[in-house]
Amino acid sequence: MDIGLFILQMVLWSPIIVFGALFLVSYHREPRQFRNAIYLLLFVLVTALILLMRYGQQWMVVPLLLLVLFFPIVAALALIVNGVVVVRRNGLSAASLLPVALALFILSMYAVIPAAGIMSAPAWVVSILELFVWEGMWFSFTLVALLLYSWLYRALPRRRTYDFIVIHGAGLSGTELTPLLAGRVDKALELWERQGRGGLLVVSGGQGSDEEISEAEAMYRYLTLRKGIPAGSIVKEERSTTTMENLRFSKELMDARADGAPYRCAVVTSDYHVFRCAEYAHELGISADGVGSHTRGWYWPAAFIREFAAITRAHFWPYVVILVLWALGLVLSLF
Repeated sequence: MDIGLFILQMVLWSPIIVFGALFLVSYHREPRQFRNAIYLLLFVLVTALILLMRYGQQWMVVPLLLLVLFFPIVAALALIVNGVVVVRRNGLSAASLLPVALALFILSMYAVIPAAGIMSAPAWVVSILELFVWEGMWFSFTLVALLLYSWLYRALPRRRTYDFIVIHGAGLSGTELTPLLAGRVDKALELWERQGRGGLLVVSGGQGSDEEISEAEAMYRYLTLRKGIPAGSIVKEERSTTTMENLRFSKELMDARADGAPYRCAVVTSDYHVFRCAEYAHELGISADGVGSHTRGWYWPAAFIREFAAITRAHFWPYVVILVLWALGLVLSLF
């Protein structure tokens, strides 16, 4: 074999090998980490690019270029339509407007720099807009990465028997479960039945200021009165008001019942919420798998965007790094 050709081939394929290995090793060590999403998307992108360079045809260039340029615009228009649907069904609120906000952000990414050039904006304005674009590119990259990885995390089969199945609460309709919460409980019940009714069901959720009873109590009544589940198979956690508290207080109950023995649990929530719950469980040292119930298609984009915002707050340091590098470049340009 020609050693020069071999080295060239290794250099060509090395990005695929590197990012693929990073993803596999990181996933094997701990699937519930945000960096796995970054490694996976990098692997997908470099693989697609290298395969295109190696085996692509010239006729592919124009369609791919059009796809890259116009797909975000089409997605933005679809998000605006979805935002209108969400507002009509859920009412006007900050959460309902999230799809529209994301659409406006996408469109602004296209518009800010050309607009600054057309208006002959001062250099400092252009510099700030460039910072916005760089931060926006990282935001967009991580959004796509989480979208891809959260789907993969939910889709991979897990054939395990769980000692506990934790059900995360959601808002109530009076004393009744909303369809969203009922979907979570039914999914947990399906999992519990599949493993021969083994393990305990942990219903987790406190009583909000606008709720007549705790979410845990509402789920308990649904399981015992409507589904005929024995009360001895259910544990109530009624103090939590946030996702982190759901897990922390449920962990206290599970630790007490396990009495020092190792255990594994499933954390059941809506599909858009699965990865954040799993990541929080990892932070708390809970051996857990995330399991998702189905969410209605019209509601899913707004819910996922809200989840992404929460995860972004927890992983904000790259935005600070971009800001520091931008400021450093700005200072160096003055000399």
